Amino acid sequence: MNWISSVVRPKISSFWTKRDTPNNLWIKCPETGEMVFHRDLEQNGWVVPGSGFHMRMPVPDRLASLFDAGLYETLPLPTVPHDPLKFRDERRYQDRLRDARAKTGREDAVTLAKGTIETLPVVVAVQDFGFMGGSLGMAAGEAIVTGAQTARAEGTPYVLFAASGGARMQEGILSLMQMPRTTAAIIGLREAGLPYVVVLTNPTTGGVTASYAMLGDVHIAEPGALIGFAGPRVIEQTIRETLPEGFQRAEYLYDHGMVDMVVHRHELRPTLARLLRVLTHRPAPAVEELPEAASDPAPGAADEVVASPAAQEEPVSS
Repeated sequence: MNWISSVVRPKISSFWTKRDTPNNLWIKCPETGEMVFHRDLEQNGWVVPGSGFHMRMPVPDRLASLFDAGLYETLPLPTVPHDPLKFRDERRYQDRLRDARAKTGREDAVTLAKGTIETLPVVVAVQDFGFMGGSLGMAAGEAIVTGAQTARAEGTPYVLFAASGGARMQEGILSLMQMPRTTAAIIGLREAGLPYVVVLTNPTTGGVTASYAMLGDVHIAEPGALIGFAGPRVIEQTIRETLPEGFQRAEYLYDHGMVDMVVHRHELRPTLARLLRVLTHRPAPAVEELPEAASDPAPGAADEVVASPAAQEEPVSS
């Protein structure tokens, strides 16, 4: 083989070779169609700069932006039976769980953490919609209850970020049992005189809305979040009427008294800090004592690998 075939031809062929590029470098705004570079979106707290649309926020980013200096401790969760009913529809439930765990890097839909928000100790629970639509099953229910018990044992407020399509149908009645269990845990917090604040993100529907998501002392919603029991399409088909503009969105629910405030994600941390200080009768720290939240997850603060929220999923209410 001469130098023409061994050197020149491969060089020429390389110009025509299609290079593989990641398909998630640019993320499209669902509201305006604007294309945003993923780094810009991350640095802006997963809020589209032009439209202000709030994308789903990965759990590590959520926790790092909330806690002082982005530092927090992830709490261990109780183990539960993985497939108590041996459920199978189009696929085995075990297979769905395995895929969701591989995609998110977590055991289930709820992550618990504790740390400080402007020096105030707090326990936080975050639901990940990327894990089977954030559905409420035995593991998620145990996590919510464990968070409430931890907050009660340590005498700290409990903050929950809700994002769910409803109860997990693959666990049947065992999933529905988590509604009264979590409700009882929240009542325990109330009896102990500890604040319970719920942040409703997009979407919060189904059995989650019918239980712990609407039992907070204060309900905060992110802009544009879909909040309700059944989805708008189901309601329209049932009552056979056209729903008002923006029905079940955060702003509509605020106007009708279902949520207490709608807060932009960039203002969420200071708003939570003020609320928790008022509810716990704690004085505000001096300005020079206030720590900053980390713009990026702190190294070692969380070892989860979270799927990009660019793949928007439709909520499935139960």
